[in-house]
Amino acid sequence: MSIAADSLAIITIIGAGAVTLIARAAFIVMPADTLVPGWLTRALKFVGAAVLPALILPDVMFRELASGEFVNVYRIAAAVIAGVVAWRTRSIFTTLAAGMVALWLLKWWGGI
Repeated sequence: MSIAADSLAIITIIGAGAVTLIARAAFIVMPADTLVPGWLTRALKFVGAAVLPALILPDVMFRELASGEFVNVYRIAAAVIAGVVAWRTRSIFTTLAAGMVALWLLKWWGGI
């Protein structure tokens, strides 16, 4: 890598850290009587629902791929099962348990 590319990477990391710090600190540093706009309050309700798939999807789709595989079918099936359990039960622990048990059983059944 060149010095310019290294410098750009460092600036990007520092910039991303600064933006994250400002966004998180804004809700702590603001006075208690500060009114948050309604549009922001409504938008913040969807942050968790947007971040969770963004964190889970790469791990489900592209982790532990055998040579010649494009996706991991066992992980996708376990994620679908966990999604159905989450939708039906609304329980985090039940969802995690169902997903992990499904993955283990699929791997055992498939002989991996």
